[in-house]
Amino acid sequence: QEVLGEDKLMAILKERELKIYWGTATTGKPHVAYFVPMSKIADFLKAGCEVTILFADLHAYLDNMKAPWELLELRTRYYEHVIKAMLESIGVPLEKLKFVRGTDYQLSKEYTLDVYRLSSLVTQHDAKKAGAEVVKQVEHPLLSGLLYPGLQALDEEYLKVDAQFGGVDQRKIFTFAEKYLPSLGYAKRIHLMNPMVPGLTGSKMSSSEEDSKIDLLDRKEDVKKKLKKAFCEPGNVENNGVLSFIKHVLFPLKSEFVVLREEKWGGNKTYTAYEALEKDFAEQVVHPGDLKNSVEVALNKLLDPIREKFNCPELKKLSSAAYPTPSKAKPGEKGTKNSEPEDVVPSRLDIRVGKVLSVEKHPDADSLYVEKIDVGEAEPRTVVSGLVHFVPKEQLQDRLVVLLCNLKPQKMRGVESQGMVLCASSVGEPRQVEPLDPPAGCCAGERVYVEGYESGEPDEELKPKKKVFEKLQADFRVSEDCVAQWKQRNFLTKLGTVSCKSLKGGSIS
Repeated sequence: QEVLGEDKLMAILKERELKIYWGTATTGKPHVAYFVPMSKIADFLKAGCEVTILFADLHAYLDNMKAPWELLELRTRYYEHVIKAMLESIGVPLEKLKFVRGTDYQLSKEYTLDVYRLSSLVTQHDAKKAGAEVVKQVEHPLLSGLLYPGLQALDEEYLKVDAQFGGVDQRKIFTFAEKYLPSLGYAKRIHLMNPMVPGLTGSKMSSSEEDSKIDLLDRKEDVKKKLKKAFCEPGNVENNGVLSFIKHVLFPLKSEFVVLREEKWGGNKTYTAYEALEKDFAEQVVHPGDLKNSVEVALNKLLDPIREKFNCPELKKLSSAAYPTPSKAKPGEKGTKNSEPEDVVPSRLDIRVGKVLSVEKHPDADSLYVEKIDVGEAEPRTVVSGLVHFVPKEQLQDRLVVLLCNLKPQKMRGVESQGMVLCASSVGEPRQVEPLDPPAGCCAGERVYVEGYESGEPDEELKPKKKVFEKLQADFRVSEDCVAQWKQRNFLTKLGTVSCKSLKGGSIS
C-alpha cells in the first residue's frame, strides 16, 4: 500500500538483492488475515530478496503482557509451526527463509545498551505516539508499551536488513525508526506496508475479537458459521470483510476467483480481475450467499494442510498448552464449561445494527408489527415487535435499529420472530417507547458491544432456562445524555455510542 524510501530501494537493487524482514509478536493465535503478509513474502522470495521472519517474543510480553512470561516460549513455538505451515500451504519454499526469535539477540549486552542509549533520546510523547496503533492502549499505560517502538527500531540494525515490511498500522513505528536510528549512528531503513484487511464484522481483523476473525485451525463448521454471520450487505462494497478477504488474500494467491452458484442463477463464474467481481457485487449480479459459499470453499483449501499438520498429538498438545482454556472467564469473555458460577457478561449477547427493509401489521395481532430486518446476513430476518401503539409504521421503515440476534426464535401469534428490536421505555405513565439509534453511518450487521466487553464471543443461542438476557437487561438503562448503558458502561459500535432520542433515565428492553 505504501513505500517509504523508494529511491534508496532502487539504488540497492542496482547493486544486489534486497535484505528484508517481517516481524510478528507472538500473542493471540494467528488468523487468516496473516495470509496477506505471507503472500507478499512469497513475492519477495520470487523477486530474489533475502527474507528474515522475526518471532518477536519479547515484544509480545511488552505489549501489555498479551503473552504471559510463562507462556512466551510455548507461544513462540506455536507461531513458528503455524507460520511455516501457512507458507507451505501457499507453496513458499522454507529453505529460502531465515527464522529468528527476538530473545535470541534482544537480551544481549550490546542490544540492551542500545535500548538505554535510545531511551535517553526518545521523548515520552514520541514513544506513545509511535505505538498508538500497535500497542494496546489502556488508561494507565505501562512503561513496557513505551519501550516497544524503540525495540522494533533497533531490530532493523541487529537483523542487518535494508528494509522492514509490515502492516500500514505500523507506519508510526516505521517513521519513529527513521527519525531515531540515525541518532545512534545507524542507517535509516526502507519501509514497505501492506493494507490492513477488515475483519468479518467490518472492522480490523483482530486476534482479540473472536467474531471478526477465522482462526487458521478453525474447523470447517466454524468457518461456515463465522462466514454466515459475516457482514456482507447486498451491493455494499464498503467495509465488506468478505470482499476484502478475496481482494487481499485469495486473488494475490491464485490470480483468479471462482463464484460458485447453481445453474438456475447463471452457474459458476471465474473472475480474473478483482475489479470485475467488485463491480458485479455492487450491481447485485453476485449474491452475498454465493460469495460467502465460494470464499468458504477457497479458504478451506488453504486451511486443510494447516489443520492436517496440527492434527498430530505433539502439535495438539502444544496448541492447548500455549493457549490454555481459562478455568474462569475474564471480564468481557464468555464463560467456559469449568467456570462456576457461569459468568453473565454483555459480550454473550449478539447485538447488531439492523436496517428495517419492510414493516407490516401482524395478520392476527393489532399491537404487533412484522418487520424484515437486514443484519448483514444472506437473508433478512423476520422480527415481530410490539410497537404498533408507540411508533408509526413510516418511522420504522428504512431506519437503522439495534437488534438482539441470538435469542431462541419464538412464534408470536403464529409468526416466528428471529430477533428483538431493543427500545428505550419511559419510567412513568403514559408509557413511551423509542427504538435505540445506532450512530449515523453504521452499516447493517455491525456489532454493538458494551464498553469494556469488546473481545468476548456471543453465545450461539441464548438458552431460555439460563435467562442470560434477562439478568443483563435488569441493568440496562438510558443515561441523562440519552446514551444506552449497562451498569453505566456505554453501548458502542466502532462509530460511537448507541442512544435514543429523548427518554433519558428510561429502561431498555
